[in-house]
Amino acid sequence: MITIQFELQHNEFVKLLLESIGDGIFVLDTHGMIIGWNPAMEKITGFAADEVTGKSCKIMSFSQCFDKDCPTGMKDCGILKYGKVAPTECLLRHKKGHVLSVTKNARVIKDNNHNIIGIVEAVTDLTELKNARLKIEEATRRLGELNRLGGIIAKSQVMQNVFTFIKASAATDTTILIQGESGTGKELVAGAIHSIGERREKPMVIVNCSALSESLLESELFGHIKGAFTGANQDRMGRFEEADGGTIFLDEIGEITPYIQVKLLRVLQQKEIERVGESKKRKTDIRIIAATNKDLKSLVDSGKFREDLFYRLKVFPIYLPPLRNRKEDIPLLVDHFIRINNKKSKIKTKGISKPALKALMDYSWPGNIRELANAVEHAFVLCSDRQIEASDLPLEIRDPCPVPGPAEKQETIPKLKHLQPEHTLTREQLITLLQDSDWNKAEVARQVGLSRASVWKYMKKWDIPLQP
Repeated sequence: MITIQFELQHNEFVKLLLESIGDGIFVLDTHGMIIGWNPAMEKITGFAADEVTGKSCKIMSFSQCFDKDCPTGMKDCGILKYGKVAPTECLLRHKKGHVLSVTKNARVIKDNNHNIIGIVEAVTDLTELKNARLKIEEATRRLGELNRLGGIIAKSQVMQNVFTFIKASAATDTTILIQGESGTGKELVAGAIHSIGERREKPMVIVNCSALSESLLESELFGHIKGAFTGANQDRMGRFEEADGGTIFLDEIGEITPYIQVKLLRVLQQKEIERVGESKKRKTDIRIIAATNKDLKSLVDSGKFREDLFYRLKVFPIYLPPLRNRKEDIPLLVDHFIRINNKKSKIKTKGISKPALKALMDYSWPGNIRELANAVEHAFVLCSDRQIEASDLPLEIRDPCPVPGPAEKQETIPKLKHLQPEHTLTREQLITLLQDSDWNKAEVARQVGLSRASVWKYMKKWDIPLQP
């Protein structure tokens, strides 16, 4: 009868099979002595095959076998009784003395007569998985701190998905492309990714690619040497070099010219740059995060953006939804912006009224979060030490589709043109004006030379209803 030990030593196919498997594999005889040991086990444990052959598997000090410590010998081991060990997470001791987290499972080997002739065990090193898990947990903690500091405010499901992507990106240096409309917070997301990642102690350099001409952008990104062009009076380090070891955020990446696209592609492919006017190649260790409010795929299809650069940039894309698609976040954002304005000003606003919040929820927000921040600041100026009312909001939010009064109606109420100055306006006059203008507050404001906010304030002061 050919023994399992003979097969391991003389069957070339079996030997090649064991050597090619990525997981650690070792084989025991029926006495629990090691008779087979593949290269992956050498890498995981630090023990070479000739160091363990003929010895007990106790040399690895497994922390758990059948829900208990590793037994003293095969007589007490459950593998012969049960025939297998289900995949179990446990610890083993490396040759150098430190402990590794692994999963292991085992099966008995039987001959044609169903007699047990050995045991094969598989070991998977969980060290990298554990480290990645720890990095994600650390990123989650840091992201939570960032949210409490007001970096990103959201509870909507679409934004929770964004948070998931941000946390996942923390454990890698993958190039990221953030896409979304203007004002959705792309720079905030880039900052969050940098702040919770491995490079957080290094600089994050921000470049707006749409703000500079091609020649200026080239010099800004790559630097230049003295004499490279008129006005280059000394060597200058570019933004890529400034970001060495850290992150560079390229905003409005869809605006760069074909020439800059080629140079950026070289950075992504070769991790090196050349200053303007210099042929010397300089290595750079950076993470690139790019952002755009354009549809880069459409630009690729129209020949305005290089396809190879597009796919280099979108290794890990993150899409930021517009505010109109995450309106459940508006109350949180409003509270956040009120707190910011309260800190900046001596005036302390006492929150926002339900009608005002409803107006904000009903608005479509073409300018997204940036527009919301400006709207709250606008209201903050008017509300003056009280809660924000609908009348304090910008006109386009209070009345998204203002209808100007027809010219013929203005001619039928000439008395509106001859009102007394603001301080003599009476409650009765205001009611008459509102009735004659079909309660169009903007029209009344134009007729009497007041701001619409002033008209709202008079109505509130005199308990005049907003609608008839």
